[in-house]
Amino acid sequence: MKKFFFVYLIISLLSVSCIPNKDLVYLQKGNEKMNSIEINPSNTKPYRVQTNDVLSITIKALDQKLVDIFTPSTTGNQNQNSAQSLYFNGFTVDDHGNIRIPVLGELNVLGYTTEEIRTTIEKRLLDEYFNTQARLFVNVKMAGLSYTINGEIGSTGTQVIFKDRANIMEAIANSGDITFTGDRKNVQVIRKVPHGFETYYLDLTDADAVNSPAFYLQPNDYIYIKPLRQKSWGTGTTVMQSVGTIMTALSLITTTILLTRNL
Repeated sequence: MKKFFFVYLIISLLSVSCIPNKDLVYLQKGNEKMNSIEINPSNTKPYRVQTNDVLSITIKALDQKLVDIFTPSTTGNQNQNSAQSLYFNGFTVDDHGNIRIPVLGELNVLGYTTEEIRTTIEKRLLDEYFNTQARLFVNVKMAGLSYTINGEIGSTGTQVIFKDRANIMEAIANSGDITFTGDRKNVQVIRKVPHGFETYYLDLTDADAVNSPAFYLQPNDYIYIKPLRQKSWGTGTTVMQSVGTIMTALSLITTTILLTRNL
């Protein structure tokens, strides 16, 4: 009976301490064969600029000297494409939703897409300073997708992805992936919106996560990966680690019992 009890105890502990494979695999679709995932169109709408966003604005023309006055002078390496250079040389949206462009002055961009901002700048330049023969070319982009990630992730902190669009899977991969003890079923995303903050919870083991409004990143998203219970139990993340921990505990208990009987 004692042997049976110990075997039952080990099996019970293993069943609750090890992390199942289904909790580690991303974007599962049950037992169905998944040929494609249908994404809700409402989740792929263009991003609209908010306060504290940083924009990168480039203006070019046939005679570049004529348009250089509309862009701030850059310091250091002009080809440097980093978050630091964009912070100092980009256009930051202030608390009133405005950016300040040399000569043009203040321009309200709050709630506009980058394409709408580009059209507005181009129209003002043509109406007030140039004609169509100048061959103006205006390019407006977000100065990278900045996000902060914490918790059970390979590399915590603030990261920047230099893409127009990126999803949370790319952010996680860019930060070293979720650790074995990270809860992929309850990933928290806190997002700044015009009226405050919104919180989303994503189950990244479910393929339907792609339809969440938080699946695609927005600038300044905060992502938190919660720890699994196995981490606080300290029993190990794999079967071998758990067996080793349990055997060590049983050996300690057995030794304690034997020493107590001999006293």
